[in-house]
Amino acid sequence: QVQLVESGGGSVQAGGSLRLSCAASGYANSPYLMAWFRQAPGNEREGVASIARDGHTNVGDSVKGRFTISRDNAENTLYLQMNSLEPEDTAIYYCAATASWIDWPKRLSPGNYNTWGQGTQVTVSS
Repeated sequence: QVQLVESGGGSVQAGGSLRLSCAASGYANSPYLMAWFRQAPGNEREGVASIARDGHTNVGDSVKGRFTISRDNAENTLYLQMNSLEPEDTAIYYCAATASWIDWPKRLSPGNYNTWGQGTQVTVSS
């Protein structure tokens, strides 16, 4: 049974940093794509960043230069290093994964992922 579990969320002042982790279990092989999404109340779920098994990344425009996605394939763990956090980054952050290949323009679309974590709250205060 496939499961994703996020950790590392919390509250931080603007300009601070957080590192999120997502542990994947139940996969026979490391999932082809893993990604971070976020959602604030009343807003659509937004793609933050994705990373393929070979290391290729796709990063959303709103976080480029501030967030870095990485993965440890041997440990089946996904990371999101978030620097220079802004109040606009406040949201519930979700880990997602799929074993299927997805064309790069669609890798930040939530509908292309079939496994989701429970989410972790990130709050950035001004």
